[in-house]
Amino acid sequence: MSQNEEILPIVNVSGHVIGKASRSECHSGSMLLHPVVHLHVFNRNGDLLLQKRSLSKKIQPGKWDTAVGGHVDWGEDVHSALVREAREEIGLKVVEPKPLFVYEFTSPIEHELINGYTVTVSDDFVPQAEEHEIDDLRFWSIDDISAAIGKDILTPNFETEFLRLRRVLKI
Repeated sequence: MSQNEEILPIVNVSGHVIGKASRSECHSGSMLLHPVVHLHVFNRNGDLLLQKRSLSKKIQPGKWDTAVGGHVDWGEDVHSALVREAREEIGLKVVEPKPLFVYEFTSPIEHELINGYTVTVSDDFVPQAEEHEIDDLRFWSIDDISAAIGKDILTPNFETEFLRLRRVLKI
């Protein structure tokens, strides 16, 4: 583990912290359950903001994904992580995000406890890709997202979460 590597909390399925590990250890196939935040950003027309992951990303490069997503850092609570990630990734100051769901996501290399939230932004919000790991940001209609499912345009995690989002929000 490098000196500057992120340390992440390890949690149980209820979200209670039971330990800590490095980011690389959490993404090594260890299946250590660690918390992440996802923020689904809607505009007033009901369109959903998505980010295009940088081609330099190790996981799902070049695919469209949730507008804001990131790890909860060691010593940080979920709400603080959500506020930090929204500011860092798209330049959004989140005041009162609405909680949507908490669920486990497992891929061949990681096991995450996803804390999903939503917020509706005002018409004057212009998303800014603050992080170099985002190649593009744009609002998509629900129909356009639905049409892209299964076509290798969206991340598999987002496709699954979008179906959950549609059920919860009835969109």
